[in-house]
Amino acid sequence: MRAPGAGAASVVSLALLWLLGLPWTWSAVAALGVYVGSGGWRFLRIVCKTARRDLFGLSVLIRVRLELRRHQRAGHTIPRIFQAVVQRQPERLALVDAGTGECWTFVQLDAYSNAVANLFRQLGFAPGDVVAVFLEGRPEFVGLWLGLAKAGMEAALLNVNLRREPLAFCLGTSGAKALIFGGEMAAAVAEVSGHLGKSLIKFCSGDLGPEGILPDTHLLDPLLKEASTAPLAQIPSKGMDDRLFYIYTSGTTGLPKAAIVVHSRYYRMAAFGHHAYRMQAADVLYDCLPLYHSAGNIIGVGQCLIYGLTVVLRKKFSASRFWDDCIKYNCTVVQYIGEICRYLLKQPVRETERRHRVRLAVGNGLRPAIWEEFTAALRRAPDRGVLRRHRVQLQHCQHGRQGWLLWFQQSASCPTCTPSGW
Repeated sequence: MRAPGAGAASVVSLALLWLLGLPWTWSAVAALGVYVGSGGWRFLRIVCKTARRDLFGLSVLIRVRLELRRHQRAGHTIPRIFQAVVQRQPERLALVDAGTGECWTFVQLDAYSNAVANLFRQLGFAPGDVVAVFLEGRPEFVGLWLGLAKAGMEAALLNVNLRREPLAFCLGTSGAKALIFGGEMAAAVAEVSGHLGKSLIKFCSGDLGPEGILPDTHLLDPLLKEASTAPLAQIPSKGMDDRLFYIYTSGTTGLPKAAIVVHSRYYRMAAFGHHAYRMQAADVLYDCLPLYHSAGNIIGVGQCLIYGLTVVLRKKFSASRFWDDCIKYNCTVVQYIGEICRYLLKQPVRETERRHRVRLAVGNGLRPAIWEEFTAALRRAPDRGVLRRHRVQLQHCQHGRQGWLLWFQQSASCPTCTPSGW
């Protein structure tokens, strides 16, 4: 008998015994016996096996909720939380660009984002204005949207793979008053320039491509060098429930759609990841996921902005460089999606894989066969110990204000903990 049927049988027996006048303690014991004997023992077995996991998950939920409530009462925002991190550890590495080797300390990231905030305030942009950001994942990407948030503006984080109609559509529907694009995106911007409004102010960040500077485009880097790196004199009156930035769907079922990310949602998602996986202050996180999506920019970069971890960025996943990067920068935590793990497993086994310090892999779940093979690969290093076998299902409302994590632990001895058991 299935658990619901066993439960119904036990309730009926409990009611009958109580009507017959037996003490409620005897009735409860008898009902429990009926429940166990009619198949309920299977459910009780699952409860016992997963109790530790479930209680830990509940403690994480309560902890995050209390932390968020404290920040809401104090009137904090993501930039203000980051400011406290900068004061605690100004000279620690915040972001590392694995592609160029460029390293940013927390005080450097703070200064860059302050320059962005001051510049756009001087240019006449006001709190609530939308500025589109269209460049590949590197430290400047984080500094740009963080600086805009410091000034009370909202960044629209565009997918760097967008071209022509989808790109023009996202720019138009976002209501952006300005566009910041990387030099590597100049050709894509040139394709849609004729469809953009004349009032849209364009800024180019980074090295120019072979196309050179586009008409009606300002070079951002010289302007930022002249801007003040001091905190804004007038901080915008924003709270945790105000908008932080926009991310977009991939557009597989039509044109991309914007999802609103408020400050509290950013904090909640990053905090769940931090506490659920027991990340530590000394961890170094390797993030090769796109920064225009929630996994790379919130679960990954959020560990830097909120908890002060060092995050190593690579603009694009490279199977051949993955372990080399982890070894070079002493990474202890890596982010993945299912395909990343599959590509890594197809790489020839190299001696360098035995020298990494990775102890934790955080991602969106794997098929059991790939997961077991991947964890075995991570344990090749002789000093690895036991890898935490955590898998996470990350979800977010495409049109809502909330984000949440479905968290569970994979165990060969508890098959009911697989995704189909939820």
